[in-house]
Amino acid sequence: MPTQKIIIIGAGFAGIQLLKHIDEDNFEVLLIDKLNHHQFQPLFYQVATSQIEPGSISFPLRKILQNRKNTQIRMTTVTRIDADKKMIDTDIGAFGYDKLIIATGCQTNFFNNEQIKANTYSLKSTYDAIKIRNNILQNFESLLTVTEEEREFLLNLVIIGAGPTGVELAGAFAEIRNNILPKDYPRLDFSKLRIILIEGSQHTLNSMSDMAKKASETYLKEMGVEIMTNVMVKAYDGAVVQLNNGQQIKSRQVIWTAGVTGNIIKGLSEDAVYKNRYKVDRFNRILLYDDIYAVGDIAWMVTPKYPDGHPQVANVAINQARNLAHNLQRAATGKPLKEFEYKDKGTMATIGKKKAVVDLPYIKFKGFFAWFIWMFLHLMLILSVRNKMVIFINWAWLFFTRDTSLRLILKEQE
Repeated sequence: MPTQKIIIIGAGFAGIQLLKHIDEDNFEVLLIDKLNHHQFQPLFYQVATSQIEPGSISFPLRKILQNRKNTQIRMTTVTRIDADKKMIDTDIGAFGYDKLIIATGCQTNFFNNEQIKANTYSLKSTYDAIKIRNNILQNFESLLTVTEEEREFLLNLVIIGAGPTGVELAGAFAEIRNNILPKDYPRLDFSKLRIILIEGSQHTLNSMSDMAKKASETYLKEMGVEIMTNVMVKAYDGAVVQLNNGQQIKSRQVIWTAGVTGNIIKGLSEDAVYKNRYKVDRFNRILLYDDIYAVGDIAWMVTPKYPDGHPQVANVAINQARNLAHNLQRAATGKPLKEFEYKDKGTMATIGKKKAVVDLPYIKFKGFFAWFIWMFLHLMLILSVRNKMVIFINWAWLFFTRDTSLRLILKEQE
């Protein structure tokens, strides 16, 4: 029989990897998440741009865990941690633990600008992706009937933040404008549809290599995306984007991808938090606490190779979770623990058909082969065989036809 109770908060990449590798013979596990499904975040942008179905990247937790006899699931939000009593408070009651693992990931960082938060679209969930798809498609429909004055607001699609998500969104929307919309709306002139990508730093994909920066900018410009770098957004009221250089852009469709911040839970000491991430040791144990751990994007771990903490990417979350799961097993059987050491396997981003960039530790490349590698690796990370097949079929259909049949506006009827 299991001897210890473990609570895992969060069913992202880290949470799922923990569950896959924790030995049920030694631990009774309670997984808590506010959603009933795991989401494959790298492909949110493809849902937002009507390339794949929402169900293809969403995996019901009870289906994933239906064969684990000592794992329970509760769909709720954790509101507070009481480390002294070893309890957590949630919307449906309190739960006790022997060990607590926080894998809550990140949310969109609006840098305390409530106006921007209220009026822009973010992309941190499948539901966010569906909202973006609904809004963009509805605006295309509205172009058929609006006045000339309102038309300008709908013909400017603004994406703020030129990291991988922003670049991938801009490229996907450019392909839709160039290949699909003229066939869907033959009476509209989509050459006037502007896709504007705004970045506060000097380059797109600023955290990647010089090759990736230059190639991504070249690809996007060839596809007709307008790139504005070294520019910050000051305000957006739902109609006009105000930039710090004094320029204004009229738009009803603004997507914010300009940063993330950790999902901190109330209750732990402020001394255990740095830059909205939990300070952890090399075993992912939160400083000042013996039985509370943090993994993935929410964890701030300093190592000789990463003195400023690890990048907030899926590979870090997956590998930290695996190491922690094995360490919990080692501790339960009296074996020495293993420190976490991250081996960077590289970074990649796709801009469009046959257009991608890949930064590996010893080689960097772009173009068709990079695009193929990006597709293959992301397909392998999808959890179920069925979903791999569905996504592959959608990608193959899009590749050969330059079209999809997924442009659905899903909302309540008025």
